Amino acid sequence: MTVQVTIIGLGQIGTSIGLALAEHTDLVRRIGHDKDHSVARAAERLGALDEVKINLPDSVREADIVLLSLPVSEIRETLEVIAQDLKEGAVVMDTAPVKGTVTQWAKELLPPERFYVSLVPVINPEYLHEAEIGVPAARTDLFDKGLMMIATSPGTPGEAVKLAADLTRLVGATPFYADLAEADGLMAATHILPQLAAVALLTATVEQPGWREARKVAGRHYAAGTIFPDGPQALREAALHNKDNVVRVLDNLIAALQGLRNSIAQEDREGLSQRLERAAEDRETWMLQRFAADWVGEEMKGEEPPNLGEVLKSMFLGVRKKTGEKK
Repeated sequence: MTVQVTIIGLGQIGTSIGLALAEHTDLVRRIGHDKDHSVARAAERLGALDEVKINLPDSVREADIVLLSLPVSEIRETLEVIAQDLKEGAVVMDTAPVKGTVTQWAKELLPPERFYVSLVPVINPEYLHEAEIGVPAARTDLFDKGLMMIATSPGTPGEAVKLAADLTRLVGATPFYADLAEADGLMAATHILPQLAAVALLTATVEQPGWREARKVAGRHYAAGTIFPDGPQALREAALHNKDNVVRVLDNLIAALQGLRNSIAQEDREGLSQRLERAAEDRETWMLQRFAADWVGEEMKGEEPPNLGEVLKSMFLGVRKKTGEKK
């Protein structure tokens, strides 16, 4: 059987998922929608989609899986538009960096027998230093040697979680399970905090005396440290909807900066060296681990290969348990 996967939002992540599914056309039909129609057409030309749907509700009516590859600032409105057009048994997934809030929206807005599973894609380490965004940054192997964090709320049917895991494997990633609170904590530290640090660096330099000359000599290090690809509105919403975790990790960052400041102000050469060397070692260790991609190897041993067809047969051909019956 062929399963319809509708991808809403065709930036780097959404388009890369479409590209990664291209070799599974015996299992998957890829429908795409983006509010910028030219972006959707570009993704289609790249081979990431089988068809583009301009009308948003129409794009999801026959979908078995709806993947929202959108900033958190656009998810609630999108759910409101598509909710009543989702067929029974459809599973909505998202890739936003905020999980608790989006889960609450899904509970509020999705009709009965429509399910929600939250995803966090972790990209191939080969592309960690690329600054390109959008469709041009899409790669067929973007998720190779990466994880896909899968987070769900209690009561989510096992079939929906299994479907997310099978989709994860089809795009080349390894499933990594987390609860919603853990997912939000991890996203605060690794996705939101680096971008807020970039904003702070810009504020501390561009808005200060001396920038008129500094801008002429700012180079690679400044450029690398001032990237916040989510953009102002999406980053604002992600930070506010994950407030407690973001405040906690900001406090950690402020404490670390204060420690560096004190070492420098006190001309503590040994203390400063220790801080810098420890940071360099920590980064090197992390990079080696990311490229090896083996830190969850033991957990993933013995997993069966993708079985998407059987899962969908169970969920969408009437074999799954009747509505209202608990798994």
